[in-house]
Amino acid sequence: MQQVYLDHAATTPVRREVLEVMQRHFAEVYGNPSSIHRAGRQASVLLERSRETLAGLLNARPGEIIFTSGGTESDNAAVRGIALARRAMTGADRLLVSAIEHKAVLETAEEMRDRFGFKLDLLPVDREGLVSLDDVARALGDGRDVALVSVMYANNEIGTIEPVAEIGSLCRSLNVPFHTDAVQAGGKLPLDVEALQVDALSLGAHKFYGPKGVGLLYLRSGAPFWPQMTGGGQERGRRAGTENVPLIAAMAKALELAEQERSDEEQRLRTLRDHLIGALLESVDGVQLTGAREKRLANHASFVVEGAEAEGMLIALDLAGIAASSGSACASGANRPSHVLEAIGLSPHLAAGALRFSLGRDTTAADIDYVLTVLPEIVKRVRS
Repeated sequence: MQQVYLDHAATTPVRREVLEVMQRHFAEVYGNPSSIHRAGRQASVLLERSRETLAGLLNARPGEIIFTSGGTESDNAAVRGIALARRAMTGADRLLVSAIEHKAVLETAEEMRDRFGFKLDLLPVDREGLVSLDDVARALGDGRDVALVSVMYANNEIGTIEPVAEIGSLCRSLNVPFHTDAVQAGGKLPLDVEALQVDALSLGAHKFYGPKGVGLLYLRSGAPFWPQMTGGGQERGRRAGTENVPLIAAMAKALELAEQERSDEEQRLRTLRDHLIGALLESVDGVQLTGAREKRLANHASFVVEGAEAEGMLIALDLAGIAASSGSACASGANRPSHVLEAIGLSPHLAAGALRFSLGRDTTAADIDYVLTVLPEIVKRVRS
């Protein structure tokens, strides 16, 4: 049976070159980078070399890179750390967050409201999941009472790419801190933090063929920030805990390779994606594309299928050797449609039939053709 992995938005396999870096450094660079002996200095040199590589890829300064355990921690640290510091400095107590953020941002913002007394305004999106610049400008006002704006670069469920640079420009003109969750964008979209005009940006290595358990937070020099992990002076006092140097080096290698290949890979994946979208919309009745048609990640195709439950389709796809996912993930065991699909105006009935296919480096035209061969019959079977 043919095996097709189309869930790269959830995680990617560690590529061979990255695995080799990680394995070599686990064996050879085992010192604590905070130690002053030779083994510690060796680890410290590798740590700072990796920091410089990543900073260069983001057009940032090395001192603006904070290493974390992944995208979730980076998002949490940005929202809490910037908002609390900004309120302490200026009294600003309002958070502006898009309605389709990953829960790592959205639930943290809700916690800031419920536990710490911040006001939370959700920025609406249109049917394609796009945030309106006019809505952002209206919500900002003069910006004096806004502690933080957070709008993701690209949505994990529907693939829509947000106008981050334009939002960043608005925020910068009012001196309001701006964070973007770029976890889905890593390796797929430009990450120049100066062009994006962001004050903070989150990445997780396992989305661009690096290892799980490591990520980074870019924090612009001078941006307000309170550390969320304390107990040591690591990361210039902004994130306590001994750095996992082999994973950090592997992340640097993974992003370096992804950036080298990004342009060619984007073109290749966009061709496969467009074939999948066009053929599926044509061959199966009652299928609707979710997210933007043009302003969309090149590797991302998401749909809702009327009259077919996502769970049944995903099980049948898995039995056929195809790994995909649903845009209507359940939360805490409750059978609720995704907040993203609700935000773009889909009914619970339609949202229950969400499918997401996310392509990757190993995806071929034959893989897409195989999906298009088996999926129409699966939909017919599940509907019946």
